[in-house]
Amino acid sequence: MYFYIKALHIIFIVTWFAGMFYIVRLFIYNTEAKEKTEPERSILQKQFSIMIKRLWLGITWPSAILTLIFGPLVMFLGNWQNTLTEPEGRWLLIKLLFVVGLYAYHFTLHSMYKQQMQGIFKYSSQKLRVWNEVATIFLVAIVMLAAVKQSLSFVWGLTGLIAFVIILMTAIKIYKRARS
Repeated sequence: MYFYIKALHIIFIVTWFAGMFYIVRLFIYNTEAKEKTEPERSILQKQFSIMIKRLWLGITWPSAILTLIFGPLVMFLGNWQNTLTEPEGRWLLIKLLFVVGLYAYHFTLHSMYKQQMQGIFKYSSQKLRVWNEVATIFLVAIVMLAAVKQSLSFVWGLTGLIAFVIILMTAIKIYKRARS
């Protein structure tokens, strides 16, 4: 039973991340559509609003909830909670902190979702592109911690994550220049 629950947990993590990655792309396209002339603007924004709503409420939110249900089940069925206070369980504690941060990120996306549904565009497409990469940072950190566990050096792990963030932000700047 443990492995079935674990498989479901991983499946819903994947669909949740897919939803978070794609929703920000849709926010970007919706934001850029407001710069178009009529009737193109109205047609695009109507279509993007439908896509955003279906993705957010039909895939991303359910996946986030099911991840939150199956995650603790995996932890307790695998007796991982017993290692949280042990030195070999520190990776799990750090991973759980990243997961809390990921849910905070999810709620910021929900706030953006509500704004876009009301036709409020507070963020430029460039800022949204940067914000889209936050999910990538969480993904890399969480997967590395889950896969490498106690073999991961805290210093090297943090150094690698910082280097990854720098590379991502540099790539965004290069893309912005290439687009201009």
